[in-house]
Parts: sequence; structure tokens; C-alpha cells
Amino acid sequence: MASKVDMPVDEEQDQGENVERRPPEWMRGDVVRCRGFRTAGAQPPRVTLPSLAVTLVVGWGEPLSIRQGLGSQRARHAMLAGLQTAPVVAGYRGSGHAVEVEFTAVGAFRLFGLPLHLLANSATHPDEALGPGWTARLTEQLAEARNWTDRWAAVDAALRPRFEAAAPLSGLAVEAWHRLRDTYGGMTARELADATGRGERRLQHVFRDHVGLPPQTLSRVLRFQRALNLARPGHLSLAEVAAMSGYHDQAHMNRDFRALAGRTPGELRGLARKVTVRESPSGAREAGCFSDFFEREAEDW
Repeated sequence: MASKVDMPVDEEQDQGENVERRPPEWMRGDVVRCRGFRTAGAQPPRVTLPSLAVTLVVGWGEPLSIRQGLGSQRARHAMLAGLQTAPVVAGYRGSGHAVEVEFTAVGAFRLFGLPLHLLANSATHPDEALGPGWTARLTEQLAEARNWTDRWAAVDAALRPRFEAAAPLSGLAVEAWHRLRDTYGGMTARELADATGRGERRLQHVFRDHVGLPPQTLSRVLRFQRALNLARPGHLSLAEVAAMSGYHDQAHMNRDFRALAGRTPGELRGLARKVTVRESPSGAREAGCFSDFFEREAEDW
């Protein structure tokens, strides 16, 4: 059956598009989510908090204007960004299209085959990892596609061969990553070394290449994200959130939040009351999707 063609819209009623799909089976375990969007016009800059995703963006039309941490503002049609430990401010100054794929850290290492510390707290052009011309070819196909079904087909055709050709991951990297992630950063470097039977220095090198951040920093981000979820408007006190997230006390949590987000947990809870929690394609709340939940217009930041 022929796929439906995107129809013209009334510009006065146009609110843009935000389309999400569940990653196909061959991506699962390596990809957190896939989404596409079209802005109807200029969009206010928005703030995204530190996350554990490696993000690939390929766009056309107006470029994305982005500032990472305290860095200068840049305009990008395409980028590959690693794990971040500071807020990112981004927005469109006009109408733009883009597709975005968020990879797990170990999935990104397997697919792109480059040490992820090169991407941490920064962004590069996708061709640096995927080869000359890769982005231009995909961008042309996306711009010419009639609808989102065709665009996702183009993304799959560009990524699937690389997934299929990727070398297996280091067993140590997978084990260490899952142990730290599953405890929300609740293991010390010494405990992680004992659990994996490897030395702390060896683990430092593994995390540097396969994740992009050292275990100590990664633990801070994991605790931060855990607390971020628990601190959503609800019945838990911030002291309870701190205890459940592995902080020594509420003051410890406040210090980490200010370091990673520039805001206290209470301030973020106040901002969270103004936004709607994103639903996953299956209709369930996604506990791991912090960027959408706390994306706020920069003027609120």
C-alpha cells in the first residue's frame, strides 16, 4: 500500500511536528529513542539537562543554534554529541526539519568506533565518525522524502549496515557500565573494580573510551538523573529524594544539582510543574527521558 504523502498545512494553524517512533528490533539495546521534528518558525531557545545519551542530529532548513555549557553559540545542521555534564541551550531561528537518534553510550561506541571521550561535553560533525559525505547523502534523502515513514526508512538504510558490521563490545565495558547504571551510580570505583575483577586504572580507561566519562563523573550524572525523576512534583520530600538517590544528605544533592544543572532540586521541581511529561510510543511514562521533561525555554532558566 502506498504511503501517505505529507499534506500542506495552513501556516496560521501550523504548530510544527514532533514525531517519535519505537526503535526497530535491530537497534534495541543500543538506541534510546528516535524522533523527528519540524519547527513552524522561530523557536525560543530551550535548555536540556545532562543526560546519558549520545545524540545524532541530521537536519535541513534552518540550522539548530546551540550552546553547550559556557561555550560560544554555534549553528549546526548536523551534529554528533557525546555525554554532557552541563546544560545545553538550543533553538531554531526559523523553520527547520531534523531527525534525532539517541544512542546508549556503549551502543554509540559500537556503532561509531571512536573513543567517546572525544565527544564528551562537545559535539562534532557526524562525518568525523561516519565518513566523508555520509551526512550529505542522508540529508538529501531526508529532504526529498514525502513523509516520516520514508524518512525513517532512509535513516534505517544509513545506519543498519553499520550496526551489522560493528564489532562486538568489550565484555568488561558492558559489565561495568551495567553495574554502575543499574545501581544509579551507587558503587565506588573500588567496589566496581572488586565486582568486575579488574583494577581501577583499567576501568578508568574502559569508561574513558566506551562511555566518555570516568566512573566518578558518570556516577554523579546517574545519581542526578535518579533524583531528577524522583523530584518530579509529587509526595516525596527533597530529603527523601536525596536519601533514595544515594546522596549523603540534601546538602550534597543541592551541590551536585548546582554543579550539573545550575539549579537546586527545588528550583527544578518548580519548573517541572510547568511542563507536561512526555509519553513513550507505548503510552507509558518514560522514566529515563530527562531531556524532554526538563526542557524549558531559556528565559525561564
